[in-house]
Amino acid sequence: MNGQGQLPRISTPVPGPKSKEIFEREQRYIAPGRQRISLLAGVAFERGDGATLTDADGNVYLDFFAGVAVASLGHAHPAMADAIARQARRLMVGTFATRERAEAFELLAEVAPAGLRRAHLYSGGAEAVEAALRLARSVTGKHEVVSFWGGFHGKTGGVIGLIGDESKQGYGPLPGGRYQVPYADCYRCPFKLKYPSCGLHCVDFARQQIRNSSAGAIAAILVEPMQGTAGNVIPPDDWMPAVKSVAKDHGAVLIADEMITGFGRTGTMWGVEHSGVEPDIVTVGKGMGSGFPVSAVLTSDEMSKAEPFSKPSASSSSYGGNPLAAVAVAETIKAIRRENLIENSRKVGSILLGRLLELKERYEFVGDVRGRGLLIGLELVRDDRTRDQMSRRVMEIIFRESLRRGLLTMSYFPRIRINPPLVISEDQAEAGADILDEVFALVRDHVDWRAAG
Repeated sequence: MNGQGQLPRISTPVPGPKSKEIFEREQRYIAPGRQRISLLAGVAFERGDGATLTDADGNVYLDFFAGVAVASLGHAHPAMADAIARQARRLMVGTFATRERAEAFELLAEVAPAGLRRAHLYSGGAEAVEAALRLARSVTGKHEVVSFWGGFHGKTGGVIGLIGDESKQGYGPLPGGRYQVPYADCYRCPFKLKYPSCGLHCVDFARQQIRNSSAGAIAAILVEPMQGTAGNVIPPDDWMPAVKSVAKDHGAVLIADEMITGFGRTGTMWGVEHSGVEPDIVTVGKGMGSGFPVSAVLTSDEMSKAEPFSKPSASSSSYGGNPLAAVAVAETIKAIRRENLIENSRKVGSILLGRLLELKERYEFVGDVRGRGLLIGLELVRDDRTRDQMSRRVMEIIFRESLRRGLLTMSYFPRIRINPPLVISEDQAEAGADILDEVFALVRDHVDWRAAG
């Protein structure tokens, strides 16, 4: 694994003068709407190495962000860089058969959840989810879709109505035939119940919601085995089997959206492995190309034949499965195996989770800590009894103070998401936890963190 020895090293104010110059130069032309993390940081990065990033001023940061869990192999992974460079000199575009794509499909079939040996490659997450929905409609002959509160599956027109929060507001009428039900977010149970005495009441509620609201034509239930955008929410292991039973009752397919949880992120190859559920369709992206834009739909031999999805060109994509993408997928799988990155995710994730649980004991504003592998979430609150969330003002202080100490993490919302590259070392994980400890102490002692607003 590369970059294991590097720890944060800050030698200038953050952002430094060179970062500011580049950021301001870009701001003159780039349109609004960029990721909040990049706007708050104001930093311009020049290179990366494993689990670290170096900015234009030479400051080295520990990366707990990984491009929202994209950089699974870390930054500038030597084998990946060499493979992409070799392929770029040979053939870059096209959807014709190539040795590279044949290898990618073979490797995907080897690591896929049981029975899902057929795949289509696409260029982004929303594109893959839309394709999965088309496949579900082809398989079932139905058209309705159930998704979950807090869920995120992309921003395109076909999936925006499946987003489970207010970010979809303001875009006009949403497509019909979409129904949303509560996710098993046990820290913030909408029914004010406790697991396991709740008896998975959220699933019983979902059954009633579907029965009373749908037209009786449910094609698919679309679910993240663990929710990423909502704050790395970890449901009980018996929740996914219960969701699968709802899908079965309605003759619907179960689509597991593994964009974030797939490819070793949770300490297993797939997030569904923690519950033992066998989905009918899996969507995956982000970490599967370790930074190269590629996504996929995985399904069974039988389902893949369903029409109209299986008709020539009906499920194709101009960029899907191009030779560069195929090489990225194959090299990611090979590196995960060769470097035992699933085991590293499990081991280092356990160490990091343990350190963060210590912070929960030390700081009363740390309301919840949860995680599987290197998918970890913290919930910061102003009042542990009411669980009112920490104000955005305080969260932005936490983000900037962490950055000043060399830690890049999604700590600008009360639901902090920690998704480092799978190559992160134990020493780097400990260093990141130390920075959070130092910043939390500063907030406790010098910031009015109980204030609203």
